[in-house]
Amino acid sequence: MRVSIITLLILALFIASCKHKEETKEDKKEATSEVEGGTPVTVTNITKGDMNETVELNAVSTFLVKTYVKANANGYLYAVNTIMGKYVNKGQELFTLKTKEAHSLGNTLNKIDSSFHFEGTMHIKAPGSGYVTQLNYRTGDYVQDNEQLATITDTKNFVFVLNLPYELKPFLSLNKTLQLHLPDGKTLNGHLEGAMPTVDAASQTQSYIIRIDSQEDIPENLLAKVYFIKSSKRNITSLPKAALLTDEVQSHYWIMKMIDSTTAIKVAVTKGLETKERVEVISPTLSSTDKVLLSGNYGLGDTAKVVVITN
Repeated sequence: MRVSIITLLILALFIASCKHKEETKEDKKEATSEVEGGTPVTVTNITKGDMNETVELNAVSTFLVKTYVKANANGYLYAVNTIMGKYVNKGQELFTLKTKEAHSLGNTLNKIDSSFHFEGTMHIKAPGSGYVTQLNYRTGDYVQDNEQLATITDTKNFVFVLNLPYELKPFLSLNKTLQLHLPDGKTLNGHLEGAMPTVDAASQTQSYIIRIDSQEDIPENLLAKVYFIKSSKRNITSLPKAALLTDEVQSHYWIMKMIDSTTAIKVAVTKGLETKERVEVISPTLSSTDKVLLSGNYGLGDTAKVVVITN
């Protein structure tokens, strides 16, 4: 019985040893196959074209001119013919005012003779067209002469105000026309006009007016993004940013370029302008027929075996 147990143990160890050898051979076979096949990668081509280096700034919508509707005498508001947010036209009647004296005299005359209809009212009209953005009184309120009753925005003077850091002023000549990107995804075209004659003491920014080429209704105080051009180059060589590799301190840059259908080599490059998607390659000179690794390039050696995957 004791001999049988020992025999079984020896047999079990022998089977386990054989299985381990088979698994080791299989792992080596898979590893060898992967090395022989190469790292799966995708490639991209060199492109030539114009390129701008930009900085993202903010612009705020505003009405440069606002018209104030004021009372022209002391008295009571007999009627208020507008509401907040309503668009009014120039000359449209907004308020009916009855002076304090007319109010007292009218009551006295009507008591004497009810057929005598004395009004003594004054009609206050809109001095300009626009939206009513402020309404300070309601029907029956007593107001004093020259008191502000409402505020009307001048839609003809709707603009965006760009807060430009003063150090970017030398680049104004490259930004006569600008695009404003709204939060809802819409893009508006605009052109740069004059600047305000002051600089904010804290931020050292100067306000510039952007007049938009659109009749679309846009609310005041809407924040838009503006990509301000710092430099522009024509007919330059560029690559997608994902194709450019760098070290930890970003002091050296390189790409992985295909030299045949299965081999990629490391090529040191000097980069230039950058945008959100692309980067300029100043040197070496690259051809439009060159193929550069776009994905799968990270961590590859100086000469790497690769398998190009096509979409």
